[in-house]
Amino acid sequence: MAKGVTGSTLDRPNLEKVNSGLDGVVVAETVVSEVDGKIGRLIIKGVDAETLGFTSTFEETCSLLWQGLLPDSLSLPEIKQAFYLGRCEAFELAKENSHLFNRSEPMEVLRTTTSLLSGGTEKTIAAYIKIAAAVGYFAATWSRVQKGLDLMAPDANFSQAGDLLRMLTDKVPSANEIAALDTYLTTVSDHGMNASTFTARVVASTESDNVSCVVAAIGALKGPLHGGAPGPVLEMLNEIGTPEKAESWLVDELDHGKRIMGMGHRIYQVRDPRAAIFEKAIGLLEEQARLNSSDNTGANNNSERLLLARAVEKTAERLLAERHPEKPLKANVEFYTAVLLDTLKIPHQSFSSMFAAGRVGGWLAHIAEQRALGRLIRPASKYIGSNV
Repeated sequence: MAKGVTGSTLDRPNLEKVNSGLDGVVVAETVVSEVDGKIGRLIIKGVDAETLGFTSTFEETCSLLWQGLLPDSLSLPEIKQAFYLGRCEAFELAKENSHLFNRSEPMEVLRTTTSLLSGGTEKTIAAYIKIAAAVGYFAATWSRVQKGLDLMAPDANFSQAGDLLRMLTDKVPSANEIAALDTYLTTVSDHGMNASTFTARVVASTESDNVSCVVAAIGALKGPLHGGAPGPVLEMLNEIGTPEKAESWLVDELDHGKRIMGMGHRIYQVRDPRAAIFEKAIGLLEEQARLNSSDNTGANNNSERLLLARAVEKTAERLLAERHPEKPLKANVEFYTAVLLDTLKIPHQSFSSMFAAGRVGGWLAHIAEQRALGRLIRPASKYIGSNV
Protein backbone atom coordinates (compact mmCIF):
# COMPACT_ATOMS: atom_id res chain seq x y z
CA MET A 1 0.00 0.00 0.00
CA ALA A 2 1.27 3.48 -0.86
CA LYS A 3 2.75 5.61 1.90
CA GLY A 4 0.13 7.69 3.70
CA VAL A 5 -2.83 5.55 2.60
CA THR A 6 -4.89 4.34 5.54
CA GLY A 7 -7.48 1.63 5.89
CA SER A 8 -5.38 -1.47 5.34
CA THR A 9 -6.46 -4.69 7.00
CA LEU A 10 -3.70 -4.14 9.53
CA ASP A 11 -5.28 -0.85 10.60
CA ARG A 12 -8.80 -2.21 10.95
CA PRO A 13 -10.08 -3.91 14.11
CA ASN A 14 -11.00 -7.56 13.98
CA LEU A 15 -14.78 -7.49 13.85
CA GLU A 16 -15.30 -11.23 13.51
CA LYS A 17 -15.66 -11.71 17.28
CA VAL A 18 -18.06 -9.50 19.21
CA ASN A 19 -17.45 -9.42 22.97
CA SER A 20 -20.88 -8.40 24.21
CA GLY A 21 -20.49 -6.69 27.56
CA LEU A 22 -16.69 -6.68 26.98
CA ASP A 23 -16.41 -10.04 28.74
CA GLY A 24 -12.76 -11.04 28.94
CA VAL A 25 -11.55 -7.90 27.18
CA VAL A 26 -8.67 -6.16 28.97
CA VAL A 27 -9.10 -2.42 28.41
CA ALA A 28 -6.40 -1.03 30.71
CA GLU A 29 -3.47 -1.80 32.95
CA THR A 30 -4.01 -0.64 36.53
CA VAL A 31 -2.26 -0.50 39.89
CA VAL A 32 -5.49 0.35 41.75
CA SER A 33 -7.02 -3.06 42.46
CA GLU A 34 -7.09 -6.70 41.42
CA VAL A 35 -10.12 -8.99 41.54
CA ASP A 36 -9.49 -12.74 41.47
CA GLY A 37 -12.87 -14.31 40.84
CA LYS A 38 -11.64 -17.89 41.00
CA ILE A 39 -10.29 -17.84 44.54
CA GLY A 40 -12.39 -14.94 45.81
CA ARG A 41 -9.71 -12.37 46.55
CA LEU A 42 -9.70 -8.59 46.30
CA ILE A 43 -6.43 -6.62 46.45
CA ILE A 44 -6.59 -2.82 46.82
CA LYS A 45 -3.33 -1.04 46.03
CA GLY A 46 -1.32 -4.11 47.00
CA VAL A 47 -3.17 -4.80 50.26
CA ASP A 48 -5.69 -7.58 50.86
CA ALA A 49 -9.15 -6.01 51.21
CA GLU A 50 -9.84 -7.66 54.58
CA THR A 51 -6.57 -6.37 56.07
CA LEU A 52 -7.20 -2.91 54.69
CA GLY A 53 -10.85 -2.90 55.72
CA PHE A 54 -10.11 -3.45 59.40
CA THR A 55 -7.00 -1.27 59.70
CA SER A 56 -7.66 1.80 57.54
CA THR A 57 -9.87 4.86 57.82
CA PHE A 58 -11.48 6.15 54.64
CA GLU A 59 -9.02 9.06 54.61
CA GLU A 60 -6.10 6.62 54.82
CA THR A 61 -7.66 4.48 52.10
CA CYS A 62 -7.97 7.44 49.74
CA SER A 63 -4.37 8.40 50.46
CA LEU A 64 -3.29 4.87 49.56
CA LEU A 65 -5.45 4.76 46.43
CA TRP A 66 -4.07 8.04 45.09
CA GLN A 67 -0.48 7.45 46.15
CA GLY A 68 1.82 7.45 43.13
CA LEU A 69 -0.97 8.66 40.83
CA LEU A 70 -0.93 12.28 41.98
CA PRO A 71 2.17 14.53 42.02
CA ASP A 72 1.65 15.98 45.50
CA SER A 73 1.17 14.53 48.98
CA LEU A 74 -0.36 15.52 52.33
CA SER A 75 0.05 14.17 55.83
CA LEU A 76 -2.92 12.29 57.28
CA PRO A 77 -3.88 15.20 59.60
CA GLU A 78 -3.81 17.49 56.55
CA ILE A 79 -5.94 15.02 54.60
CA LYS A 80 -8.49 14.84 57.44
CA GLN A 81 -8.61 18.66 57.55
CA ALA A 82 -9.05 18.80 53.77
CA PHE A 83 -11.96 16.36 53.97
CA TYR A 84 -13.56 18.61 56.60
CA LEU A 85 -13.12 21.66 54.35
CA GLY A 86 -14.58 19.68 51.45
CA ARG A 87 -17.66 18.88 53.52
CA CYS A 88 -17.91 22.57 54.45
CA GLU A 89 -17.90 23.56 50.78
CA ALA A 90 -20.56 20.95 50.10
CA PHE A 91 -22.60 22.30 53.05
CA GLU A 92 -22.59 25.79 51.49
CA LEU A 93 -23.71 24.36 48.14
CA ALA A 94 -26.44 22.38 49.91
CA LYS A 95 -27.75 25.53 51.60
CA GLU A 96 -27.85 27.35 48.27
CA ASN A 97 -29.65 24.44 46.57
CA SER A 98 -31.63 22.93 49.44
CA HIS A 99 -34.69 22.39 47.24
CA LEU A 100 -32.84 19.69 45.31
CA PHE A 101 -32.81 17.41 48.35
CA ASN A 102 -36.61 17.27 48.40
CA ARG A 103 -36.59 14.93 45.42
CA SER A 104 -37.45 11.35 46.31
CA GLU A 105 -34.78 9.49 44.30
CA PRO A 106 -31.47 9.56 46.22
CA MET A 107 -29.15 8.68 43.35
CA GLU A 108 -30.79 11.29 41.15
CA VAL A 109 -30.15 13.87 43.87
CA LEU A 110 -26.56 12.70 44.33
CA ARG A 111 -25.91 12.96 40.60
CA THR A 112 -27.41 16.46 40.41
CA THR A 113 -25.78 17.91 43.51
CA THR A 114 -22.36 16.49 42.64
CA SER A 115 -22.61 18.24 39.28
CA LEU A 116 -22.75 21.57 41.14
CA LEU A 117 -19.12 21.20 42.23
CA SER A 118 -16.56 23.30 40.42
CA GLY A 119 -13.30 21.89 39.16
CA GLY A 120 -11.22 21.12 36.14
CA THR A 121 -8.82 18.32 35.31
CA GLU A 122 -6.49 18.95 38.26
CA LYS A 123 -4.49 15.98 39.50
CA THR A 124 -4.04 17.17 43.08
CA ILE A 125 -5.02 15.65 46.39
CA ALA A 126 -6.94 18.79 47.38
CA ALA A 127 -9.04 18.67 44.19
CA TYR A 128 -9.77 14.96 44.68
CA ILE A 129 -10.63 15.32 48.37
CA LYS A 130 -13.09 18.11 47.61
CA ILE A 131 -15.08 15.75 45.38
CA ALA A 132 -14.81 12.68 47.63
CA ALA A 133 -15.88 14.67 50.71
CA ALA A 134 -18.83 16.24 48.89
CA VAL A 135 -20.22 12.98 47.52
CA GLY A 136 -20.51 11.58 51.05
CA TYR A 137 -21.93 14.83 52.41
CA PHE A 138 -24.60 15.06 49.71
CA ALA A 139 -25.59 11.41 50.24
CA ALA A 140 -26.07 11.95 53.98
CA THR A 141 -27.85 15.27 53.50
CA TRP A 142 -30.51 13.71 51.28
CA SER A 143 -31.31 11.25 54.07
CA ARG A 144 -31.61 14.06 56.65
CA VAL A 145 -33.93 16.14 54.50
CA GLN A 146 -36.15 13.14 53.73
CA LYS A 147 -36.55 12.62 57.49
CA GLY A 148 -37.55 16.25 57.96
CA LEU A 149 -34.26 17.25 59.61
CA ASP A 150 -32.34 20.45 58.97
CA LEU A 151 -29.09 20.54 57.05
CA MET A 152 -26.17 19.86 59.37
CA ALA A 153 -22.88 21.75 59.33
CA PRO A 154 -19.76 19.54 59.28
CA ASP A 155 -17.74 19.02 62.45
CA ALA A 156 -13.94 19.18 62.25
CA ASN A 157 -13.66 16.81 65.21
CA PHE A 158 -14.99 13.92 63.14
CA SER A 159 -13.51 11.92 60.31
CA GLN A 160 -15.42 11.50 57.05
CA ALA A 161 -17.06 8.30 58.30
CA GLY A 162 -17.85 9.78 61.70
CA ASP A 163 -19.38 12.95 60.30
CA LEU A 164 -21.50 11.03 57.79
CA LEU A 165 -22.83 8.77 60.56
CA ARG A 166 -23.55 11.82 62.73
CA MET A 167 -25.60 13.28 59.90
CA LEU A 168 -27.35 10.04 58.96
CA THR A 169 -28.40 9.04 62.48
CA ASP A 170 -28.67 12.51 64.08
CA LYS A 171 -26.59 11.37 67.04
CA VAL A 172 -22.94 11.19 68.01
CA PRO A 173 -21.66 7.83 66.76
CA SER A 174 -19.49 5.53 68.85
CA ALA A 175 -15.92 4.72 67.90
CA ASN A 176 -17.05 1.18 67.06
CA GLU A 177 -19.75 2.44 64.70
CA ILE A 178 -17.32 4.80 62.99
CA ALA A 179 -14.83 1.94 62.56
CA ALA A 180 -17.56 -0.21 61.00
CA LEU A 181 -18.46 2.47 58.46
CA ASP A 182 -14.75 2.96 57.70
CA THR A 183 -14.58 -0.78 57.01
CA TYR A 184 -17.49 -0.45 54.61
CA LEU A 185 -16.24 2.65 52.77
CA THR A 186 -12.73 1.19 52.46
CA THR A 187 -13.88 -2.22 51.25
CA VAL A 188 -16.12 -0.82 48.51
CA SER A 189 -13.61 1.85 47.45
CA ASP A 190 -12.50 -0.08 44.37
CA HIS A 191 -13.28 -3.32 42.57
CA GLY A 192 -11.53 -3.69 39.25
CA MET A 193 -13.00 -2.48 35.97
CA ASN A 194 -16.65 -2.43 37.02
CA ALA A 195 -19.26 -0.51 35.01
CA SER A 196 -19.07 2.79 36.91
CA THR A 197 -15.27 2.76 37.04
CA PHE A 198 -15.07 2.08 33.31
CA THR A 199 -17.54 4.92 32.75
CA ALA A 200 -15.34 7.29 34.76
CA ARG A 201 -12.29 6.26 32.75
CA VAL A 202 -14.08 6.71 29.41
CA VAL A 203 -15.06 10.27 30.34
CA ALA A 204 -11.56 10.98 31.68
CA SER A 205 -10.09 9.74 28.40
CA THR A 206 -11.87 12.59 26.60
CA GLU A 207 -9.99 15.05 28.89
CA SER A 208 -13.26 16.15 30.46
CA ASP A 209 -13.17 17.56 34.01
CA ASN A 210 -13.02 15.47 37.19
CA VAL A 211 -16.56 16.32 38.31
CA SER A 212 -18.03 15.23 34.98
CA CYS A 213 -16.16 11.92 35.29
CA VAL A 214 -17.60 11.27 38.76
CA VAL A 215 -21.12 12.39 37.78
CA ALA A 216 -21.03 9.94 34.87
CA ALA A 217 -19.87 7.18 37.23
CA ILE A 218 -22.77 7.96 39.59
CA GLY A 219 -25.12 7.66 36.61
CA ALA A 220 -23.74 4.19 35.87
CA LEU A 221 -24.00 3.15 39.53
CA LYS A 222 -27.63 4.31 39.56
CA GLY A 223 -28.56 1.42 37.29
CA PRO A 224 -30.04 -1.55 39.20
CA LEU A 225 -27.74 -4.06 37.51
CA HIS A 226 -24.73 -2.35 39.09
CA GLY A 227 -25.61 -0.84 42.47
CA GLY A 228 -29.24 -1.50 43.26
CA ALA A 229 -29.42 -4.76 45.24
CA PRO A 230 -28.69 -3.96 48.95
CA GLY A 231 -32.12 -2.46 49.63
CA PRO A 232 -34.03 -5.46 48.24
CA VAL A 233 -31.83 -7.79 50.33
CA LEU A 234 -33.05 -6.05 53.46
CA GLU A 235 -36.64 -6.28 52.24
CA MET A 236 -36.13 -10.02 51.66
CA LEU A 237 -34.78 -10.57 55.17
CA ASN A 238 -37.65 -8.59 56.66
CA GLU A 239 -40.19 -10.68 54.75
CA ILE A 240 -38.60 -13.98 55.80
CA GLY A 241 -38.46 -12.86 59.43
CA THR A 242 -36.98 -15.96 61.09
CA PRO A 243 -34.43 -18.62 60.06
CA GLU A 244 -37.14 -21.30 60.19
CA LYS A 245 -39.07 -19.62 57.37
CA ALA A 246 -36.08 -19.22 55.06
CA GLU A 247 -36.48 -22.41 53.03
CA SER A 248 -40.20 -22.12 52.29
CA TRP A 249 -39.89 -18.45 51.33
CA LEU A 250 -36.88 -19.02 49.06
CA VAL A 251 -38.43 -22.08 47.39
CA ASP A 252 -41.56 -20.08 46.62
CA GLU A 253 -39.50 -17.28 45.07
CA LEU A 254 -37.51 -19.70 42.93
CA ASP A 255 -40.63 -21.58 41.87
CA HIS A 256 -42.01 -18.29 40.57
CA GLY A 257 -38.83 -17.63 38.59
CA LYS A 258 -37.63 -14.78 40.78
CA ARG A 259 -34.03 -13.86 41.62
CA ILE A 260 -32.67 -14.23 45.12
CA MET A 261 -31.28 -10.83 45.99
CA GLY A 262 -27.64 -10.67 47.05
CA MET A 263 -26.73 -14.04 45.54
CA GLY A 264 -24.40 -14.48 42.56
CA HIS A 265 -21.76 -12.27 40.96
CA ARG A 266 -20.58 -11.84 37.39
CA ILE A 267 -16.91 -12.16 38.39
CA TYR A 268 -16.76 -14.37 41.48
CA GLN A 269 -17.08 -18.12 41.12
CA VAL A 270 -16.89 -18.41 44.91
CA ARG A 271 -18.22 -16.33 47.78
CA ASP A 272 -17.56 -12.62 47.38
CA PRO A 273 -14.72 -11.76 49.80
CA ARG A 274 -16.45 -8.47 50.64
CA ALA A 275 -19.41 -10.43 52.01
CA ALA A 276 -17.06 -12.12 54.47
CA ILE A 277 -15.58 -8.77 55.52
CA PHE A 278 -19.00 -7.25 56.20
CA GLU A 279 -20.20 -10.36 58.00
CA LYS A 280 -17.17 -10.07 60.29
CA ALA A 281 -17.82 -6.34 60.81
CA ILE A 282 -21.41 -7.06 61.85
CA GLY A 283 -20.17 -9.71 64.27
CA LEU A 284 -17.76 -7.20 65.83
CA LEU A 285 -20.57 -4.68 66.27
CA GLU A 286 -22.71 -7.39 67.86
CA GLU A 287 -19.95 -8.31 70.30
CA GLN A 288 -19.25 -4.67 71.14
CA ALA A 289 -22.95 -3.99 71.69
CA ARG A 290 -23.11 -6.95 74.07
CA LEU A 291 -20.18 -5.63 76.08
CA ASN A 292 -21.61 -2.11 76.22
CA SER A 293 -25.28 -2.93 76.83
CA SER A 294 -26.70 -3.38 80.30
CA ASP A 295 -29.76 -5.32 79.14
CA ASN A 296 -28.30 -6.78 75.89
CA THR A 297 -31.30 -5.50 73.91
CA GLY A 298 -29.21 -3.94 71.12
CA ALA A 299 -26.86 -6.90 71.04
CA ASN A 300 -29.76 -9.34 70.80
CA ASN A 301 -31.29 -7.45 67.89
CA ASN A 302 -27.98 -7.46 66.02
CA SER A 303 -27.44 -11.13 66.82
CA GLU A 304 -30.89 -12.12 65.57
CA ARG A 305 -30.44 -10.23 62.31
CA LEU A 306 -27.00 -11.78 61.73
CA LEU A 307 -28.32 -15.28 62.49
CA LEU A 308 -31.18 -14.71 60.04
CA ALA A 309 -28.83 -13.47 57.33
CA ARG A 310 -26.53 -16.46 57.75
CA ALA A 311 -29.45 -18.88 57.62
CA VAL A 312 -30.88 -17.28 54.48
CA GLU A 313 -27.47 -17.24 52.80
CA LYS A 314 -26.81 -20.90 53.60
CA THR A 315 -30.26 -22.02 52.47
CA ALA A 316 -30.20 -19.92 49.30
CA GLU A 317 -26.75 -21.23 48.37
CA ARG A 318 -27.94 -24.83 48.74
CA LEU A 319 -31.18 -24.32 46.79
CA LEU A 320 -29.43 -22.47 43.99
CA ALA A 321 -26.77 -25.18 43.74
CA GLU A 322 -29.50 -27.79 43.39
CA ARG A 323 -31.28 -25.87 40.64
CA HIS A 324 -28.23 -24.43 38.87
CA PRO A 325 -25.33 -26.86 39.44
CA GLU A 326 -23.54 -25.45 36.39
CA LYS A 327 -23.39 -21.90 37.78
CA PRO A 328 -21.99 -21.07 41.24
CA LEU A 329 -24.32 -18.57 42.92
CA LYS A 330 -23.01 -17.47 46.29
CA ALA A 331 -23.36 -14.38 48.47
CA ASN A 332 -22.14 -11.15 46.88
CA VAL A 333 -21.25 -7.79 48.38
CA GLU A 334 -24.86 -6.58 48.55
CA PHE A 335 -25.99 -9.41 50.83
CA TYR A 336 -24.13 -8.34 53.96
CA THR A 337 -23.97 -4.69 52.91
CA ALA A 338 -27.68 -4.54 53.69
CA VAL A 339 -27.22 -6.03 57.15
CA LEU A 340 -24.18 -3.92 58.04
CA LEU A 341 -25.66 -0.59 56.99
CA ASP A 342 -28.96 -1.45 58.65
CA THR A 343 -27.09 -2.28 61.86
CA LEU A 344 -25.55 1.20 61.66
CA LYS A 345 -29.09 2.63 61.36
CA ILE A 346 -28.51 3.93 57.85
CA PRO A 347 -31.83 4.04 55.92
CA HIS A 348 -32.01 1.45 53.15
CA GLN A 349 -32.95 4.15 50.62
CA SER A 350 -29.43 5.53 51.11
CA PHE A 351 -27.56 2.26 50.54
CA SER A 352 -26.60 2.96 46.90
CA SER A 353 -25.55 6.55 47.60
CA MET A 354 -23.42 5.38 50.53
CA PHE A 355 -21.81 2.89 48.17
CA ALA A 356 -20.93 5.87 45.95
CA ALA A 357 -19.50 7.66 49.00
CA GLY A 358 -16.92 4.87 49.24
CA ARG A 359 -16.42 4.03 45.57
CA VAL A 360 -15.62 7.65 44.70
CA GLY A 361 -12.12 7.08 46.11
CA GLY A 362 -11.48 4.40 43.51
CA TRP A 363 -13.15 6.34 40.72
CA LEU A 364 -10.77 9.23 41.30
CA ALA A 365 -7.75 6.91 41.33
CA HIS A 366 -8.78 5.48 37.96
CA ILE A 367 -9.41 8.96 36.59
CA ALA A 368 -5.83 9.91 37.48
CA GLU A 369 -4.53 6.70 35.96
CA GLN A 370 -6.46 7.27 32.73
CA ARG A 371 -5.25 10.87 32.47
CA ALA A 372 -1.65 9.68 32.75
CA LEU A 373 -2.29 7.24 29.90
CA GLY A 374 -3.53 10.09 27.71
CA ARG A 375 -5.43 7.95 25.23
CA LEU A 376 -9.04 8.28 24.12
CA ILE A 377 -11.09 5.13 24.76
CA ARG A 378 -12.74 4.46 21.43
CA PRO A 379 -13.79 0.82 20.80
CA ALA A 380 -15.20 -0.41 17.49
CA SER A 381 -18.65 -1.70 16.67
CA LYS A 382 -19.82 -4.18 14.06
CA TYR A 383 -22.53 -2.91 11.74
CA ILE A 384 -25.34 -5.43 11.20
CA GLY A 385 -27.92 -3.12 9.64
CA SER A 386 -29.09 -3.09 6.06
CA ASN A 387 -27.17 -1.59 3.14
CA VAL A 388 -29.25 0.48 0.78
